[in-house]
Amino acid sequence: MEARQSTGKYWFLCFMWLAIMIALLIFYRQWFWLALPGTCTYFAKAMNIM
Repeated sequence: MEARQSTGKYWFLCFMWLAIMIALLIFYRQWFWLALPGTCTYFAKAMNIM
């Protein structure tokens, strides 16, 4: 049986990247895709998918 890991850090990073992505969508639409890898990666880590 695996020990359960705390995912709070990953949720924080996921929401931080989400805020960055939203800011980029508002101010620099052509650059929002730069925040997609961070958002998706930390969402997957927070959900224990990765």
